[in-house]
This record gives sequence, C-alpha cells and structure tokens, in this order.
Amino acid sequence: MRIILLGPPGSGKGTQGEMIFKKYHLPRISTGDILREAIKKGTPLGRQAEAEMKAGHLVSDEIVASLVAERIRQADCARGYVLDGFPRTINQVKLLERMADCQKEVVFEIYVPEEIIIERLSHRRICSSCGAVYNIVTSPPQRPDLCDLCGGRLIQRDDDRPEVIRERLRIYEAEIKEILDYYREKGNFYRVEGTGSAEEVFEKIESHLASELEERSVQKGMAER
Repeated sequence: MRIILLGPPGSGKGTQGEMIFKKYHLPRISTGDILREAIKKGTPLGRQAEAEMKAGHLVSDEIVASLVAERIRQADCARGYVLDGFPRTINQVKLLERMADCQKEVVFEIYVPEEIIIERLSHRRICSSCGAVYNIVTSPPQRPDLCDLCGGRLIQRDDDRPEVIRERLRIYEAEIKEILDYYREKGNFYRVEGTGSAEEVFEKIESHLASELEERSVQKGMAER
C-alpha cells in the first residue's frame, strides 16, 4: 500500500508518518531527507539537484521523482511505504503513478488552520549541532536554548518566523488545490483534522486505513476464489 500524506508545513505529516511506520512497518519516505542524503553522498542525482539549487532554481520534478523511484525500489518498500512531501505538483502526481501504478493508494490531507500552524512553527527550535527539534511550549528543552542530546545551541530558522510562515502557507495553498481536486475525483482521498494531539490525529488516520486494508483483504480473497 502506498500512503500519501499531504498538508502544509507544521501540520504534523512527519509525526504521523513515523506513527504509521511503527504501527504498520511501512517506511516513511521524506523527499527532503532523501534529497539531503543524495547531496551529502554526492550521487549523480544529488549532484544534479545541488547544481539546480546553487543556480537558485527549485529542484525539478524529474529529479525529485527519480530520487523517490530509487527509494521505493529498495527491499523495505516491497509491502508499501508512506510518502511525506511528495507529490507537490500535479506533474509529480503523474510521475508517481507511472513509476508505481500497481500500488494500492490512500491519500490523507492533514488539515490545520493557519493561525495554529503559525503558532506551532514560531515556537519551533532546531539544534544547530545535531538537528534535534524542540517546541518551546509543548516540548521544551531541559535547559533554555540548549539541546538535551548534545548541548548544542537552539536556533529559530528564518522560515519559522510568522511573516515567512504566512508566505509559505500562501504558496502551499496555491500549489496543492489541483492535487487535492485530483485525488478527490480519484476517490482515494481522506481529509483529517490535525488540531488534536498526535495520538488523536493518528486514531483518525488509522480508522480509515483499517477500512482500506479490510476492503483490500476482501478483494484479494475474491480474486483467489
């Protein structure tokens, strides 16, 4: 099964992806993570992506899709996987369907109102040394401004400032509408309210997944008769 998690920055996609992994053992694939890893390792795709970024361009859909294609061909994705951060354009949707058109697919949009997202992200702090993430309200470090894991200094990223967050959300809304409409029409789409605790949001996702897995089991049983 392919599970696609959609939602704006700060909606909790990463957290839900990790919870799905723990429950169903389907690896979470973050395009941001695999892009950074490819650049760090200097792979051919990583070098192409780095060149585009240094030129001030967005990484092309084709390069991102190729990175995803490489990842889903790995053995741990044979039963399925969770995509976090992909697809982000309707072109990426089409590329994904061409690379893995036989996968059962379920799409979730995690919806969180703008003001809550701004509050969440503006409270986020990142360790400048190890990259650990904190929220100064809901999950603060034991010592102010210092990482619990390595003692590094905690910083606020420029794109976690309220005025920047609003612009990021505006861009997201403009880009995602066509994708949401496409998946709604396709009939494999669920919108989940993301304003509760991580556990409460996961319960909603899990209930939909349970019904999808049950339907898949019934269809498989009928096909085997």
